[in-house]
Amino acid sequence: MHETPQSKVNKRDDLQMVRKSKGYRAATRSLFRKKPRQRGKIGLSRLLQSYQVGDRVVIKVEPSVHKGMPHKRYHGKVGVIKERRGRSYMISVSSGNKDKSVIARPEHLMLFKG
Repeated sequence: MHETPQSKVNKRDDLQMVRKSKGYRAATRSLFRKKPRQRGKIGLSRLLQSYQVGDRVVIKVEPSVHKGMPHKRYHGKVGVIKERRGRSYMISVSSGNKDKSVIARPEHLMLFKG
C-alpha cells in the first residue's frame, strides 16, 4: 500500500507542537519573582515618590502593579527622566546604540545611587 502525499502532510500536522507564547510578560517567571516576605501590596512611599526632570533612575519592575509597567527588556536599566505625563514619567534609556523613550509609573522606578 502506497502513501499518498496528502497522508504524509496529515501525519506531519499531527506531530506539530503548540507554538510558544510571545506575550508581554513571556519568560518573566524568574525575572519578576519576589522573595516570600516581600509579596503583597507595596508601601505608600513607593507610590508617592516624585522625581525631577534630569534625575537618573533605575527601572525596577514591580510585578504586583500592572499599570504603567514597562517592558521586561528595560528591567534593571538606568535612564534619565525627560518629562512627566500624568502620573507617569517619560524616561530616556539607551538600548544598544539608540535612545529609547519608556513611559513608566513611579512604582517601577528607583533613584539611581551611583
